[in-house]
Amino acid sequence: MMKRFLLLALAVLMMASTSLSAAPAKIEAELNLITPVASFVSVAALDAFKVWAKANYGIDVKTSYTAKGTQLAAGLIREWGSNPQADLIWGGETVLYDMMAADGFLIKHEAPKALLDRIPATMGAPKPMPLKDPKGFWTGTALEPYGIVYNEGLVTRRLRTTPPKTWEDMLNNPKFKGQIAQCTPDNSSSSHATYEVILQKYGWEKGWEWLSKLGAYTGQFVAKSGDVPAVVAKGEYALGFAVPSYMAFENFLNGGDIRFIAPPGAYVTPEPIGIIKNCKNPNAAKAFIEFLLTDEGQKLFIDRGLFPVVPEMRVEGPPGSTAELAVTFYGGRRSYFEGTVENTYDNSLSQSRESEVNKYFRENIFAKLDTLKAKY
Repeated sequence: MMKRFLLLALAVLMMASTSLSAAPAKIEAELNLITPVASFVSVAALDAFKVWAKANYGIDVKTSYTAKGTQLAAGLIREWGSNPQADLIWGGETVLYDMMAADGFLIKHEAPKALLDRIPATMGAPKPMPLKDPKGFWTGTALEPYGIVYNEGLVTRRLRTTPPKTWEDMLNNPKFKGQIAQCTPDNSSSSHATYEVILQKYGWEKGWEWLSKLGAYTGQFVAKSGDVPAVVAKGEYALGFAVPSYMAFENFLNGGDIRFIAPPGAYVTPEPIGIIKNCKNPNAAKAFIEFLLTDEGQKLFIDRGLFPVVPEMRVEGPPGSTAELAVTFYGGRRSYFEGTVENTYDNSLSQSRESEVNKYFRENIFAKLDTLKAKY
């Protein structure tokens, strides 16, 4: 009798433990996403999720997405308040997710523990970068560097110079003046994160001096991050600053004469995802996060030029596959967990001065471009 009681008690405990970390038992039939992640990845992920949700939950989920830079998306979420028009925000700089969580705009994702445990807590040195929120308000989904793109034909044949390999190379070559495209840091989290990389690398004063010269060398400030590799691929500009890698890879797959470089210390986002408080479809949102963390979800990223957030998985595929083209595009890299990743980006420092950086840029660079171009 005692043995039967102990077995029953153990079963109850196991069920309770599972319920704390398992996916929802039932999901809604709709899912709405707001994201800076380009349709090349986001639409493919939503389409694959619909198939997965049907197989795992027996539900035909209607999906939609709104394309917004992370800075703009976070601003919208704050404006929506208690009546959000999306269920999830996905992609960009993790600092913005920490800020939204701290201000009460996100809820815990409750992703299955077995999937979360596969993701390391941090990556990089000397400053470890978080890959998931220990409080559970966001988790990383895939790894993506923010670097430099260049048009190979324009740089090597028309300008007759060598492509940059470091941040410094962009501004040490006068042939690149007027040949750089970038997005403003208050519209793009990839730009904001890379501005912080420069500021934390050189210090506040020298960092802004470098960024001021970058402004003088800039031929165009485009509307959003995805426009930067697009104009470089078309040959309108030679270089693109702070470009999300998969956006450049999409242009590469479409025939653009474009190449990507992740300079030492480049910011690597874990493409965070979080569930918006008071959203209409919280269980479908939790299921979508679960899907992205499965092997199936990670392989979807691999085939679109992103790196898995799970160390056991690498970017690899049959000869001629999209995955192998990505390896060529990245100069042979297959994983961000092989070798040392340099990181000096400090999340707490960036979070503490996010508005200050954007304000300084607007007042001292964007508003004074003509003066800076004359100076440099």
